[in-house]
This record gives sequence, C-alpha cells and structure tokens, in this order.
Amino acid sequence: MNSRKCLMGMASEELASLASGMGEGAYRGRQIAHRLYRQNALNLEDMPELPKLFREKLAEAADLCPIEIAEHFKSTDKVQKLLVHNGDRNLYECVLLPYEDRVSCCLSTQVGCPMGCTFCATGLGGFDRNLSHHEIVAQYLLLQSITGRRISHIVFMGMGEPLLNLDNVLKAINIFTKEIGLSARHLTISTVGLVPQIKKLEEQRLPIHLALSLHSPLDEVRDSMMPVNHKWPVREVVRTMREYQKATGRKVTFEYLLIERVNDTQEQAKELAMLIKGIPCVVNLIPWNWVDVGQQGFKRPSRERVRAFRNALEKLGVNVTERVERGHDIAAACGQLAGRHQGKFAKRSTTAGAPESIRMSTTS
Repeated sequence: MNSRKCLMGMASEELASLASGMGEGAYRGRQIAHRLYRQNALNLEDMPELPKLFREKLAEAADLCPIEIAEHFKSTDKVQKLLVHNGDRNLYECVLLPYEDRVSCCLSTQVGCPMGCTFCATGLGGFDRNLSHHEIVAQYLLLQSITGRRISHIVFMGMGEPLLNLDNVLKAINIFTKEIGLSARHLTISTVGLVPQIKKLEEQRLPIHLALSLHSPLDEVRDSMMPVNHKWPVREVVRTMREYQKATGRKVTFEYLLIERVNDTQEQAKELAMLIKGIPCVVNLIPWNWVDVGQQGFKRPSRERVRAFRNALEKLGVNVTERVERGHDIAAACGQLAGRHQGKFAKRSTTAGAPESIRMSTTS
C-alpha cells in the first residue's frame, strides 16, 4: 500500500476535513463525496465544480481510486469479472452479477484466504493480506462503472473470509449505506463459521444478512472439508447462528455445497433438517463447481442427486433454494475465484484462467 490518501472509502466528513485542511471550504469535500458515491466519478476531471487549482493539489496529495483493473472478463451469461490490484503483485477478483430484477456484486475482503477449505480455489491458493476498506469500496465503484444499471445488492463472498477482516468490512458497509445509499438489508456477509467474530458482528445489530458455509451437519465430514471445523464444530457454530438470528431478527442462510457421495446423502439431509430446526433460515444448495483442488473423488452431483437431497429437506419442512450457477465459463462461480498472488502457505500456484476468447481489454 502507498502512503497517499485514498479518496474512495472516505466518508463525507473526512473529505470535508481534507478539503478544509487544504484551504478550501468544507463543502468542497461534500461535493467530492457526491460525485464519487452518487455519480460514480472515477477521476478528478469528472468533478468540474472543483476549482482547477484544488484539483491539482488534490491529485498531488491523494489517489481517487486505490486499485487498478488488470484484466476484465465477460461471461456468456453477462456476468463480468475484474482482476484488480493496487500496484503490487497481489491480484484479487470481484464479480458483477446482473439479474432481471436487480444487479448484485460479489466483493473480495482479502488477497487470498487463510481458511484452506478443500473445495475452494481461493483457499488453496494461500493468503497474503487483508484488503483495506478503501479497496473494498473501490471494487464496488469500479463494477458500477461497467454497468448502466445501479448495483443494489452486495455479497461479501469473493476472495477471503470477511469476518477475519471485520473492521474494514464494517467501515466499507458504512460507506455503502450512508454514502452510496444502499439498503443494509441488501448486504450479505458469508463466513466459514468463526464463532467469536459472529458474536462480535451480532453486537453491531446491523440489519445485514449473514450466511454460514456449513456444507455438512456431520463433524467427521465437515472436518475433512473445512479445517475451521476442528476449532468450532458444527453444533457450536450452528448454535451461534441461532443466537445471531434471535438477536438481529434477520433470517440466516446456511450455504450447502453439494459434492457427490461426500455430503449429498439422504442421511445428511435428515441430520441437517434436525440440526437447524426452529431457526428462521433458508438452506441454499450449491452444486460443486469444478476447481483444480487436487482432491480425489470430488465430483459435481447429478441432477437426480441434487433433486433427491432437496426433496428430502423440503419434506422435513426446510426452506430450500438452489444457487443459480453464473459465470462458470470465466471462473467466476462459487469457489472458483483464485486471483493471482504469491500466497503464504499456498498449496499450489493460482491463476485467473479465463479463455482468451472471452478476455476483454481494461477499457471495454
């Protein structure tokens, strides 16, 4: 990270203070915030109401955007993925997800991920560092710049474990809600199940949505998939989610990645239904997307097995949805974000790996 101030991610009052410190009226800072967050200005030249001399002084003292686009990929289903960086060798990814009724985006919170889940490209690539809240906000604003529709929903489900970078995530949420004007109810944080951090998030009493990557109701199965389960086993983390739901009043989500004959059995469907009984929640089924994880026997389940697992849950009264696969051809689907970085403890090198036929220039 360089030492220059990053304007993206600064609140109105911080920008007002910055302007005052440079000999301008505080209202100049509020003008910057309006252009930046409400009109998506990506350079100072897009702020003509600022005096030219002030813009020049500002350009010397601060960066408008702390990150750059290295590569831009576009899927056949209109999903777009940006590979971004802040001038170092650590590249990470964010994804634009357009739907008929809304536009969502998937943001990263870390460069890589230290959690080491065996089914996920990000986790097997290792971990480098947390992203600053400036870098998190900048991902949203860059994605907003490539779509003509307003991005109304954010999921913190990109690279990294958001709750390991909670302070910066909370600062970013403050910008998203108070400066950009998004509804907190349209923001979702996904976690592998860090019990102390879930409790810390609960204390914030934010009306955001929390999703737990559960993936099995059985400790012996989840242990083999997610190292975090050795520290906070299934029943403990589900109990914490139950407490979070009671405290916030928000329905929670249990993400369930289906891997054939690993966690898609009828026995596990019944165990899952008993485990989450009484929690206002939804179980979101995600058929495993192929990644080079080096695991023998990992296979995407057939439609018949997915349907049987879903039917078993529904018969037991569980509210079930199934994740619509998006962006698979540009490696933008669940578990496929790899970035390009020199991750500490990496189990293999990582690549963003999109076919040349779907690569776009950074100016497209």
